[in-house]
Order: sequence, then structure tokens, then C-alpha cells
Amino acid sequence: MSEKKSETIQLPVNYSGKIDNSNQKPFVRTFMLDTEKKLPMVVVCPGGGYEHLSERESEPVAKKMNALGYHAMVLSYSLAPMEFPAAMCDLAEAVALVRRNADEWNVDENRIIVCGFSAGGHLAASLGCYWRSGIIQDLLPYTPEETRPNFLILCYPVITSDINFCHEDSIRNVLGKNNLDVREFVSIEEHIDESFPPSFIWHTTADESVPMENSFRLVSALRLSGIPFEYHLFERGCHGLSLATAKTAKADGSCQEKECSVWPELFRNWFEGRPENKA
Repeated sequence: MSEKKSETIQLPVNYSGKIDNSNQKPFVRTFMLDTEKKLPMVVVCPGGGYEHLSERESEPVAKKMNALGYHAMVLSYSLAPMEFPAAMCDLAEAVALVRRNADEWNVDENRIIVCGFSAGGHLAASLGCYWRSGIIQDLLPYTPEETRPNFLILCYPVITSDINFCHEDSIRNVLGKNNLDVREFVSIEEHIDESFPPSFIWHTTADESVPMENSFRLVSALRLSGIPFEYHLFERGCHGLSLATAKTAKADGSCQEKECSVWPELFRNWFEGRPENKA
């Protein structure tokens, strides 16, 4: 399948005036396949500690998802300084945008996947936790089902606010200076219930920036709640691997790890092997 021309779509920011986020202009960039068949959509949330967005975890990932046979888009979400839950509302807006345009874009609205890296993984997991909690509905004009992610891909995600294992900058940045006293609220492992989406998760034991305890605590909570997941914990690999290939390596050649570069295919095998995707 060929790729359509990429488009940039400004998000409506329906929460404007309800929370302080006047300095942000969130948008999505689409990477659509030219097909008449309805395909899954992968919404990519790059990492960057909620203070910048990693280019290495953006377009290259979307293009890889195209190569696997999926539509993709990259979300440029709210960054510091912001007020919680601005970034989560941006992601909810993006998911609702996909679902409302599913017929026109040939997207299977029951297979909307949110893929997040590092802080972007925290963002994806946050929506997985809170899509039906009322927080988003208090700020945005959508029903819970319109903003619900069907599946998650969480790549070396920030999860916990526990000071022993957290990525402190990400936690502070996502909350904003006026909400630092409610940091437990963004400790995702503490808020898992049966509504959390089936998830594919990977991490490395060598990650020093976001310790693997973040993902390990999440999968422990998912198991206790009966949420389907697949978890890959690789031995080698620094933080920020992205695709872990030469294509997404840093300028100095780092962030390549052959052992980890198989994760997109591992995800596809897990995702397409699920009972709901075999029809």
C-alpha cells in the first residue's frame, strides 16, 4: 500500500479557558495509507520528559507502523509549563478526532492504538486509566467511548511517581507548578481497573533514566486486575531507543540495540493474534 501525503491538523483545544494552557498549540500530523480497507490507527506520543518532543520517536515510528500495515499519526501535545490534565486532554482530542473521521479515513474505530515512549508512555497510560473517569468529560465535549484507546503500546514508559523510581522531571512537568501536591494521582500503577486497555509493553534492565521498575509495577497491577498484556524486558539498551535501529540512532551512533529492534514485529504478532483481531 502506498502512503498518502502527510497532513497537519490543529486540535480544537476544547478545554481552553477551563485550565491554564494558553501557551500551547497541540496538533497531529497524519501518516495515512492509501487503502479502501479499514485499518488500525496508531497514535504516536513521543517522549521528552513533558518538556520537548523527541523527533526520533515521532515520524520514524509512524513510518514503521505504516510498514506494518497500519495508519499512523504523531501527536504534538502540551508541554511544560502546563496545567494538568492538559496533555491528557490533547491525547483524548486526538483519539476523538480519529474516531469521528473513521469512515472518511478508512480507520477501524475499534482498533485505535496509542503508542507512547517514555513520558509519552505515561501520557498513553494516563488516558488508559482515566478515559471514563469523568476528568476528561468535565473538560471536553466527548463521551467516554469517543476518547477510549482500544490498545496501548508502552515503550520504556514513565509510570510511577514513587521518588525511588520515578522520572522526577516528567512528574513535575505533567502536573504543573500548581498541582505538585497531587502527584499520587499521576502514579499510574495505583489507578488500574478493568477498563484499562490491553497493552504491549517493553523496557530494558539497563535503562537508568526511567528504571524498569516503572513498567514492572504497571504489569503487576495489570495482572492483578486481569488486563491482557504482553511484556518484554530486554537486558541491554539505554533509555530512548525508539526503534533501536540505525535509522533512529543518535548523532553519536548510540541508541542502537539489535536485541530490542524486534519490538514492532513482536507487537504486531501479539496484536494480530488477539481473538478480536482474527475475524
